[in-house]
Amino acid sequence: MADLIPYLTFRNGEESIRFLTDGLGFEPVAVQAGEDGSVAHAELRRGEAIVMGGSGDVAAGAAPGLYLVTDDVEEAFAGAVAAGAEVVFPPEETEWGTKRARFRDVDGHEWSIGSYRPVRAWE
Repeated sequence: MADLIPYLTFRNGEESIRFLTDGLGFEPVAVQAGEDGSVAHAELRRGEAIVMGGSGDVAAGAAPGLYLVTDDVEEAFAGAVAAGAEVVFPPEETEWGTKRARFRDVDGHEWSIGSYRPVRAWE
């Protein structure tokens, strides 16, 4: 099973979450603060739709990243690299007990893949 989820980079996490909730009807399901008080990670839902985001290492307003949930990070990563992906970082264990990796596809789009599944509080 795999899910594909957009990942947005926020200039101001609180403002971005307010826009997504007030303007588009999303509901925050998980919001984690960084050490500096910024939104390090957020998960929001609207019906069956999920959006993740956070204040991050990519310029805000850049094309959104993509996060592919997969049960076999190594296999998905190896397939992407074999097809021409540029490695951002290879598969690694996370501090929250899952695996992840990141690469750029042949068009320069950044992909994150991982075994972490976003919170689905409504299930």
